[in-house]
Amino acid sequence: MSESKKKTIFVVDDRPSARLRVQQAIKNLYDVESFESAEELFKGFDKNPDLILLDITMPDMDGYETLEVLKDKFKTKNIPMPPVIFLTANDDVRSETKGLSQGAVDYITKGTHPNILLERIKTHLTAGIEKTNLYMKNNSLREDVEAKSETIMELKDAILKTMAELVEARDKYTGGHVERTRRYLDVLLKRMREKDEYRENDKYKEALESLNGKDELILQSAQLHDVGKIAIKDDILNKPGKLDEDEFEMMKTHTNAGEKVFEDIKSHTNDHEFLEYARVFAITHHEKWDGTGYPNELKDDNIPLLGRLMAIADVYDAVVSERPYKEAQPHEAGVKAIEDGRGTQFDPVLVNLFLEVKDEFKEIYEDCKSKTSGTDKTMKATLWYCEKIKNYVAEVENIVKANMNGKETPFDPALIDKEIEKKEVEK
Repeated sequence: MSESKKKTIFVVDDRPSARLRVQQAIKNLYDVESFESAEELFKGFDKNPDLILLDITMPDMDGYETLEVLKDKFKTKNIPMPPVIFLTANDDVRSETKGLSQGAVDYITKGTHPNILLERIKTHLTAGIEKTNLYMKNNSLREDVEAKSETIMELKDAILKTMAELVEARDKYTGGHVERTRRYLDVLLKRMREKDEYRENDKYKEALESLNGKDELILQSAQLHDVGKIAIKDDILNKPGKLDEDEFEMMKTHTNAGEKVFEDIKSHTNDHEFLEYARVFAITHHEKWDGTGYPNELKDDNIPLLGRLMAIADVYDAVVSERPYKEAQPHEAGVKAIEDGRGTQFDPVLVNLFLEVKDEFKEIYEDCKSKTSGTDKTMKATLWYCEKIKNYVAEVENIVKANMNGKETPFDPALIDKEIEKKEVEK
């Protein structure tokens, strides 16, 4: 075995004569470093050995304790621990059983013939190499899986945002609503988990525990709470005034439409957890604490926690944002709307929660407003242009129909533009 390929073995024993005997037995085949105590061993730990021969009976820290510390050190370094062999004068069954149960790969008594010691070292070094290779391969595979999973989650999130924004784009007045409500919800959930009065409250404890570790899924699915609006006609969605009774009844159906979207998707996939969160948001975010909400008139704790939280986020944002029927109101008006709804529209305990983080809501709104103002202008310009094209096509269709009915109507783009402008002024 050449010098460059020699494996390194650490020998830990408080007796110099014992260390010397081991060194003499294995030095021709291995590089040997000796330590008189666990403390000395840990000082020289900048180098990773290929195998450790460890005595049990030592002052200050015995072999068993040393092995436990070694496990922690290698775990911290995120590398596999080398094989540890107890080389000791203790030849009783109890000591051997304890050593092996703690993770030592072998237990050899002092006085064992050097040739047997060498063969057992050789065996465990070979096994250690295979273990290290397997560990590295598993690490590589895990990193690949994590990278692919992250890519998939990013793609999924991008698709969800695109879906939500497509719905939002049909409503000329709700730009940024999806992102803001997602962030409001994040703030509410984090505060609930931070405080014992919510975390240990029997009314919320079980629901909160069921959501542990699911924040990413929850916040992604929250973006789709209004996806059912895709089924609502543009003239209702963007009516510049209060909806009449029939129109409001039609608007209310967006909750059922949203639920149906997710139920249909669930029938074609096994990823039900995310879809169930999305369904809950879609169908319950307009329910009210006193049972007067829609679509199912759920009351009190029968409304899922996520629906109760989203109701607060949704109403606050509706108050402080511009809508077809009203101007944007100040932050204080949004806070008052939530306070006024305590015990009627909203869970009274969650109103207290909101009041604790109301300033964060204001910061989120201002932050999103500054980031999306340019995007909103572009979106509105795009929608205006699309409206122009739609009107132009409608006028062309009118000309075609008139000509088919025997009227000779000239096709003049300039006249069409004037007709469109005339109708827009009248409108």
